Amino acid sequence: MSRRAGGFRWLGSAAVQGLLLVVALVWLTPLAGLLLSSLRSERDNASEGWWTAFADPAQLSLDNYRVLLEDSGLVQAFWNTVLISVPATVLVVGVSALAGYAFAWLDFPGRDGLFLVVVGLLVVPVQIGLLPVAKLFGAVGLFGTVAGVVLFHVAYGLPFGVFLLRNFFAEIPREMLEAARLDGGSEGRIFLRLVLPLGRPALASLAIFQFLWVWNDMLVALLFADGGSQPLTVALQSQMRQFGSNIGVLAPGAFLSLIVPLVVFFAFQKHFVRGVMAGSVK
Repeated sequence: MSRRAGGFRWLGSAAVQGLLLVVALVWLTPLAGLLLSSLRSERDNASEGWWTAFADPAQLSLDNYRVLLEDSGLVQAFWNTVLISVPATVLVVGVSALAGYAFAWLDFPGRDGLFLVVVGLLVVPVQIGLLPVAKLFGAVGLFGTVAGVVLFHVAYGLPFGVFLLRNFFAEIPREMLEAARLDGGSEGRIFLRLVLPLGRPALASLAIFQFLWVWNDMLVALLFADGGSQPLTVALQSQMRQFGSNIGVLAPGAFLSLIVPLVVFFAFQKHFVRGVMAGSVK
C-alpha cells in the first residue's frame, strides 16, 4: 500500500513539474521572440518569423542595439526612466518604513483613524487624481518634469507601502522591542538597528512592487511628462506610429525595457519570497 502511495506521489509530482514547465515555456516564448527579433534586421523580421533564427543563426547581430544607442531620444528616455523609477522607489520604501513603524508601535493621538484613512486611499483609482494633480502641478511648475512624475508615483505608492510595512512590523514580538528600550535604546536606534534588519524581506518586496509599477507605467508619464522627461514606455509608444519602418529600434528598445525589471526581480527574488510568505506561518 505504501509503495502504491509512493507511486501516486511521484506521478503527482511529475504532473506538477510538467505543468510548471509548460507554463514557463508559455511565458518565456514571447521573451525569446522579442530577443531574437531585436537581433535580426528589419528585412529579416519583415520577411520571416523570428523562429527561423534557430535554423539560420547567421542573421543574428548587434546592429540594432548599436542603432538604438545612437538614438539620443531613446537613450535619454531610458535615463529618464531610471531617474523616475529609482527615486520613486527609494522614497516610497523609506517613508513607508517610518510610517509603518509609527502606526505599529508608537502611540499618538488619532493613530487608528489616520491608519484607516491610509487604508481607504488604497481603493482610490489612479485615474481619479490625474486631472486635479495635473492642474496643481501646472500651478507650481512641476508639470512636464521628472520631479512631477516622481511625486505622483510616490503619492500613490505610499498607501500600499504603509499598509504592507505596518502589518509586517506589527508581527515583531513586543518583548524584543521592550528589551531594547530597557537597554537604553532610543526609538530611532531601535528602528535602524532592530526593525529595519528584521523587516528586510518586506522592504525588498515593497521595493520590487514599486519599481516594477513605476518602470512599466505609461499612463502617468503620458500625461505628466513632456518630450524632455518622457520615460522609455512613452518613447516606444510614440515610435509605434511608424512601426513598419522602426521595428529595428522598437524590438531592442522593448527588450531593454523588459530585461531591467527581470534583472531587478531575480536579484531580490529570495527576499521577495520571504516577504510574501511573512506572517503566513507563526
